[in-house]
Amino acid sequence: MRKTVHRHLGKVVAGTAIAVAGTAVMVGITLPGTAGADDSGTRAGQAGRTGQSVQQEAGPGRAVAPGVVEEAPAEGEKGTGRDPLTDDETERVAKIALNRQLLRSSEGVDGERGPQRLGVDLAEPEADEVGDPDAPRRADVTFYDYRDDTLVTKTVDLGTGKVVRTGTQRGVQPPLSRDEKAEAAKVLIADPLGAGLKADYRDATGKELTSPDQLQLSGAVYRAAPGAQPAVLDRCGEHRCVRLFPKIKNGPWVDARSIVIDLSAREAARLDR
Repeated sequence: MRKTVHRHLGKVVAGTAIAVAGTAVMVGITLPGTAGADDSGTRAGQAGRTGQSVQQEAGPGRAVAPGVVEEAPAEGEKGTGRDPLTDDETERVAKIALNRQLLRSSEGVDGERGPQRLGVDLAEPEADEVGDPDAPRRADVTFYDYRDDTLVTKTVDLGTGKVVRTGTQRGVQPPLSRDEKAEAAKVLIADPLGAGLKADYRDATGKELTSPDQLQLSGAVYRAAPGAQPAVLDRCGEHRCVRLFPKIKNGPWVDARSIVIDLSAREAARLDR
């Protein structure tokens, strides 16, 4: 891995990495732009050019009124109808959904008690509620239980504050949470297969890589493909497996496409070429 990244290091620093361009197409995700890169041709540059053009259009001797930035309206505690969930609603339904039984019987990505929270979203209305302005507001709270690789979805009625529906599924792998990507990086850093990543980080910064906080992390769920992986990854899809696309903060992307981290088993493996 180190040789591959070194060969492209100069090109990667200049913009979005060539080293991961193929990966972005392959997994169908959008990678974030290079942090700290010169964006004079985009936001900052356009702002400067816009200011110049306004002065030119105003003409000599004409005053240009300063721009006014309005503050966003204060968010209420409750939304109505199909309004997005407020922060208060999001936190409230998450607490309601995580009852004592689920807390005691499940496990998160870090091995601690309690399931891994993935997301809180406004639930779709029932078929007979579509178009009804007085339809109940509900929220779907999703958790992943690493104890038995189960996706748990609890639907909470925002009006009554009660769980009205609970669903469990296996083999379903929704997008990764930020905590899961950080834990995958932690597993990789501690694994022998993370030696190349740590060497590339040291070459780029002169420092040692010891924590996921030193990286910007993108990632995608990996599912086993017959004949395209070693046997140790055969359960990916049933297990929660991750392909990481790490970026050194204020530095280049690192090509880690060939490594898959099985978060359920807490181990890393290299894909067969």
